Amino acid sequence: MKKASIIMIIGSLLLLGLFIYPLWNIQLGAPQYPEPLGMNIYINGIKGQSEFDIQNIDGLNHYIGMKTLPKSSDMWEFSVFPIVIGSMAALGVIIGLLSFFKKVSHRWFLGWFILMTVLGILGMYDFNAWMVDYGTNLDPNAIMKLQNPDGTPMSYKPPLLGHKKLLNFDAYSYPRLGGYLMGLGMLLTLTAFFIGKRSKKNVYEK
Repeated sequence: MKKASIIMIIGSLLLLGLFIYPLWNIQLGAPQYPEPLGMNIYINGIKGQSEFDIQNIDGLNHYIGMKTLPKSSDMWEFSVFPIVIGSMAALGVIIGLLSFFKKVSHRWFLGWFILMTVLGILGMYDFNAWMVDYGTNLDPNAIMKLQNPDGTPMSYKPPLLGHKKLLNFDAYSYPRLGGYLMGLGMLLTLTAFFIGKRSKKNVYEK
């Protein structure tokens, strides 16, 4: 059970990588931009992939009526997400330590994993809702007013995951190192649950 507890602690600590590395990345490529424009999304704000990327993306968005990209103070999520991630990392470490000293069972590992999965799904839903708002609620007085073939206003929402064509831009949306570390951490906590379960079963069989 001690091995499972240590894996649980390591998995929980990997979440702290989100305080250093970006969670997600959205990249826009087009013939006029040999080096694609990109923005890295952290749990506490948005930064350009390169020095002037945010400025250039906001300039492009202005033509089609999209709002400027939000600063950290513009969205409550950028204040709440660090608290949630820090709390979940601390909770996971506490559960791992309590398990190490045989105060709680391996079932707590699964409980942590389920809670983190629910929070992750809610976070992705919120992220997608934010992109829908920015990509569809356009300024009616924008310089460019493009429509779909059926006459409806064109949406400029990037994909939640994967690739999408936006006019002459190729938009790509994928996790970054922080997101992969979080995924690995969650996988380790689930692994810890199964190791703990097997360890408990072996004790009963002896």
